[in-house]
This record gives sequence, structure tokens and C-alpha cells, in this order.
Amino acid sequence: MTFDYKKEYKEFYMPKGTPSIVTVPKMNYIAVRGSGNPNDADGEYKQAIGLLYGIAFTIKMSKKEDHQIDGYFDYVVPPLEGFWWQGERRPGDAMLRTDRAGRRDGVSGIDYARKEDFKWISVIRLPDFVTRENFDWAVRKATAKKKQDFSKVEFFSYEEGLCVQCMHIGAYDDEPATVDAMHRFMEEQGYTLDITDQRMHHEIYLSDARRVAPEKLKTVVRHPIRRA
Repeated sequence: MTFDYKKEYKEFYMPKGTPSIVTVPKMNYIAVRGSGNPNDADGEYKQAIGLLYGIAFTIKMSKKEDHQIDGYFDYVVPPLEGFWWQGERRPGDAMLRTDRAGRRDGVSGIDYARKEDFKWISVIRLPDFVTRENFDWAVRKATAKKKQDFSKVEFFSYEEGLCVQCMHIGAYDDEPATVDAMHRFMEEQGYTLDITDQRMHHEIYLSDARRVAPEKLKTVVRHPIRRA
């Protein structure tokens, strides 16, 4: 049976529609860094997605190549994910603001009306059996086969740690309501937001926005936290 990370690790990919606390271990990713409006038809974000999937499927189909990966098993390519912030400051600083009541949060820290100011790291999870050497092989293979420049793609290791997360159903622009609920929950549980230059706003896209109506999109929204 084909291994599906969404089904095998439901605590990370299929949370409930109410906030919960989770500890996310170290994972390896295919990553591309960039900036700009993700909705631009010919923008950097759309190009990044093409690069990510080019490497992801090269690795998945390595079973048909001369390069055989030790420990390989057949799997469903994990969903697209992204770490997001705005501005020239540290990612964490850009995410936070102080509202009129003096409360710091991450709801209005991202201005959805200024999508051109987005900075992001777009990623796809790698199976644990993929080493850096396997990754480098895949980049060389995809470059030669597709006649395309994959130099922006990197092997990215990240341990997210303690987080609050929630399944958001609806348009991306409506995420602030879900984030607000997450932050209220974490405070009730004795936690505080811990977005820094190393710990960022995280989204996991379970729906294909090209084929699913905005009000039905499923997105895991995750924020790093620590004990208050």
C-alpha cells in the first residue's frame, strides 16, 4: 500500500477545526525562498511551486532510475506548505503588532491587502529515507531531464517544536479569524506566542486552489508557542 503522510501523521496534517497544541519534530524539506504576491500568474511563487514539484516527483520516481535510494518505499508526495512573513525585519517582528488595546498578536501582523510584500519559504516534506546526497542527485537529474534551472531549490531541515494549530476551512484572506481563535486558546492553556526569526507562521495546503472553491479550501495554520 502506498504510504500517505497525511493519513499516517494525522496529528500534523489533519487537525480538527478547533485549536490544539502539538509538538512537531525535525523534518527535512525541499525548499525555495522568495517574495511577492503568490497570486501573480507569472510571479516568483508560481515558479517556486514548479521547482518544488519537479524535484519531489524526480525523487518519487527514482525507483525507475539507475539511482536507487536505500530504504525507498512508495509514497504519496506530501502537500505543499509555506512559512510566511512580511517586511524587511525579522520574520517574527513582521508578524507581530500591538493593537489599540495593547494586545500583541499575529492576526493583523500580516496585511492581506499587501500581498506584494510577502516573504516566504515554500516547502514540500521529504521522506525520511532521502539524504542530502539523494537530494543533490535529484536536482542534477531534474536539471538535465527538464532543461531547467533548479539552483534555487535547497535541502531544508527544520524542527518546529511546540505549536498551536487549527484546520482553517475557507479563503486564505479569512485566516485571521482562525488565528485569533488559536491565540485565545493558547493563552487559556498557559502559552504565549513565540514567533521569531527562526519560528514562523506556517501553512499546509490540503486543497488545490485551482480546483476547489475558496469557501471549501482546507489549510492547516500553525504558530510556534512557548510556556508563558
